[in-house]
Amino acid sequence: MSPVSDGSRARYVAIITDGNGRWARSRGLPVLAGHEAGADTVKARLRDAVDLGVEELTVYSFSTENWSRPEAEVSGLMQMMQRRIEQETPELHDEGVRMRFIGRRSDPVPPGLVERMQWAEELTASNSRIMLLVAFNYGGRAEIIDAARTFTGGDEDDFRGHLYAPEMHDPDLIIRTSGERRSSNFLLWQGHYSELVFRDELWPDFTREAFEQSVEEYASRRRRFGGR
Repeated sequence: MSPVSDGSRARYVAIITDGNGRWARSRGLPVLAGHEAGADTVKARLRDAVDLGVEELTVYSFSTENWSRPEAEVSGLMQMMQRRIEQETPELHDEGVRMRFIGRRSDPVPPGLVERMQWAEELTASNSRIMLLVAFNYGGRAEIIDAARTFTGGDEDDFRGHLYAPEMHDPDLIIRTSGERRSSNFLLWQGHYSELVFRDELWPDFTREAFEQSVEEYASRRRRFGGR
């Protein structure tokens, strides 16, 4: 879908949830404790997003490049992801959240995790309060390559139909935490005209106040989409 803005609020928001490992190390905790804290923050900010009028929230949870991390961390992340989907999807379903997972679902993603992703999507498919898109084993270049493999011609709207979630809107706003200033291969197609806000907080420290400040900064900008 083409980017749309009413000039006052961000309806479609994406977040590069960076800094879980550094948060854990700064507290003398194992890195997986940082990922657990980060997952708690996703859940809390999802609820804040509803209050702020956000209709779609996309979070970058695991990239195609993250497989290069230590094996114990990756294995722990896979287990955590499957467990949290099992535990939290029924609650999110009751709250009207629609869940979508974007990214490659082939090996080395564990089959049990893929099954849980599909289960969560099917259970919540009819919900409409807010859509939570989780970018898992995701890379912007990978998404474009995968789409190009099945694209047989047409315009940009036709090409969009081959992306991981064709119904996803282009984000009005992309937020990145932890003080880094780069896109890290995130939503390269969809984020072509997104406004960018960079925050210094590590992701587990990203509070509702920080979220509100980010969407307020977005609201203060004028989006021209190449025009004047």
